[in-house]
Amino acid sequence: MAYTEPVSYPYSEEQIQARLAEYQSADLKYFTLPEAYRFILNVIDLTTLEGSDNAAKVQALCEKALAFEDKALNIKTTAAVCVYPPFAAQAKSILKGTPVRVACVAGAFPAGQSPIEIKIAEVAYAVAQGADEIDMVISRGKFLEGDYRTVYNEIAAIKAACGDAHLKVILETGELGTADNIYKASQIAIAAGADFIKTSTGKIKVNATPESFLVMLDAIKENYEKTGKMIGMKPAGGIADAPTAIQFLKILENVLGEKWLTNEHFRIGASRLADKIRAEI
Repeated sequence: MAYTEPVSYPYSEEQIQARLAEYQSADLKYFTLPEAYRFILNVIDLTTLEGSDNAAKVQALCEKALAFEDKALNIKTTAAVCVYPPFAAQAKSILKGTPVRVACVAGAFPAGQSPIEIKIAEVAYAVAQGADEIDMVISRGKFLEGDYRTVYNEIAAIKAACGDAHLKVILETGELGTADNIYKASQIAIAAGADFIKTSTGKIKVNATPESFLVMLDAIKENYEKTGKMIGMKPAGGIADAPTAIQFLKILENVLGEKWLTNEHFRIGASRLADKIRAEI
């Protein structure tokens, strides 16, 4: 899609809170609770993004993602593992032939404060090393200056560098601050070629919130109604227990509905959630 100026968010803060209250008071629409836990486990991007990451830690992460599978109990693997680019080849080697995909953060994660040439080079490296998916960050500084076109152009350039790899665009909603900003950034990311939009890096104080999640889902829905294209959604950061995950699932069910209830269109970025969900199952 060509660049167009994003439009303002149509809901007030009071309307956001009223909708969230309505969704949270409702029952799950498409799952029993045990089915919901199985679904949640299968949409997790099992993540390690620390300066202390090393080959042994990544080996353990990949083995853990695979070990969740239990055919007798109808439990699947996580959707992906998410690692830094130096570990992409190792993860790909371990996970080859399995349903678990390799996601890499790339493009100057988490701050995004590098020249676009450096961002593109890191993305291209990660893809060459075997990444199936790229999680990039937008230039929040440029966005907050109102330089929306540069944000769009950078996402489009990184999308081109992804080749066949899927692109998840991280907005870092905790730094964007307002529902209107989150909605506009979502529109820009979708127009520039995002396969998914994602709330957060998990590296700042405010990460995924029900409010930011709802606003981003509204942007996806608006785009779908105009174009028929399904864009994926990934909340990440702070979703660390089963009740919180169910809360986000209810919002997804109510806003986007059954079509999005697959790991092709919904992910949760987490490092601690999977064990807790498995314990619930």
